[in-house]
Amino acid sequence: MYDTQVMIVGAGPTGLTLGIELAGRSISFRLIDAAEAPFRGSRGKGIQPRTLEVFEDLGILRAILKAGAQYPGFRVHIGPLSLRLGPMGGRKQATEGVPYPNLWLLPQYRTEQILRERLAQLGAQVEFGTAFERVSPDHRGVRVHLSSGELVTAQYLVGCDGGHSAVRKALGLALRGDTLHAEAAFVADVNLEELDHTDWHVWPFAKGGSIALCPLPDASLFQLMSPREPVEGIEAAILRATGCQVRQIAWSSMYRPAVRMVDQLRVGRVFLAGDAAHLHPPTGGQGLNTGVQDAYNLGWKLAQVLRGGPESLLDTYEAERLPVAAAVLGLSKQLYRTRSLKRGEATNQLRLHYRTSTLSFVDILPACKRRGFLRSRMLVRSLRWVPPTTALLQRRTTKRLHFWPCPAIGLVDGNDSRTNGREKTRPYILGLNAEALRPRFGNYIRKASR
Repeated sequence: MYDTQVMIVGAGPTGLTLGIELAGRSISFRLIDAAEAPFRGSRGKGIQPRTLEVFEDLGILRAILKAGAQYPGFRVHIGPLSLRLGPMGGRKQATEGVPYPNLWLLPQYRTEQILRERLAQLGAQVEFGTAFERVSPDHRGVRVHLSSGELVTAQYLVGCDGGHSAVRKALGLALRGDTLHAEAAFVADVNLEELDHTDWHVWPFAKGGSIALCPLPDASLFQLMSPREPVEGIEAAILRATGCQVRQIAWSSMYRPAVRMVDQLRVGRVFLAGDAAHLHPPTGGQGLNTGVQDAYNLGWKLAQVLRGGPESLLDTYEAERLPVAAAVLGLSKQLYRTRSLKRGEATNQLRLHYRTSTLSFVDILPACKRRGFLRSRMLVRSLRWVPPTTALLQRRTTKRLHFWPCPAIGLVDGNDSRTNGREKTRPYILGLNAEALRPRFGNYIRKASR
């Protein structure tokens, strides 16, 4: 007999998302966090369009949109001159295919608060002040030792406990990759009542290092970013740059920008998700979003297996998410080194898909041959969001056309974060055979850590 079906360690956005997924599917779990109280900083403040789609499915999108705001435009200050630039990623109009096209600004503590409120609506809560100590295998599960002295037996354990993950260390897995800057960067939430709250202010040539102040949805609150901690103190550095007095320092932290990841997301009945498995620099706003989507992918699969589904379903979590994490790390690293402000479908994760997953492909070569679809050296157009009953017959496509050299054809389940394995009718597309083009994970990892 198990004490619970799933033990989740870490109550950040990743752990909370996983908890909501399991609670909504009537799976028992415990969600613990070593901290005595919820996190209070802005840290991961950018929510990508793909994550907004996930939040809609979790039932929290309305609260997320109400609490946040669109990203402001940049205002660069150089001596007495000020130059206004557009917002990061620009402004795009919503469409039927992309209902939430713009990056959304919301401090991480508010995102977590909204996730906790949704979790409470589903009848669950976070156990703060309870730390993970070690894990040992059981006959058909795991035994988790807690700092309270309690021993908990569970069928699965998921480490969502951040970059210093105790679960990852207990598994003996290492984060491999690069440190992007030798000196630790600095971030803080500060209250500035006199500074214009409509712009993202940047002083690139400020004495002691550049200073950027991004207005947060909370009135008069800004997120301060600097490549190093101000030697003379936060208040003095901001006063010199802006001429404004700091009324309050709500939170501050230091971090060393890095791109690092593990080479596996699963060891037996223990999984890693979010920053416990991959560390991102702040460029591109990918860390929180990738963690949320890890949990969204893993949650329904755990529920399905716990209801009697095949254990092999859990292997697809690593197969689908490890390449995504590596690709996102490579993108974040490039943006950090080039200091580029350009944003697009790659950074907002709208290119995310699992078309090479074993869950996505069904061999339909005989059917294709009968309908005359196969030609020598033919190219295949992808058909996005085509009903399954007409996928093989309909040649009309949407605006998005992709052409691929095609050694084999497969019927691809539209298994992305828009539906992600939910029990509902899902769209299909024509695509490539998974085995013919499946990349090796090692190539992804080496590319991301260059």
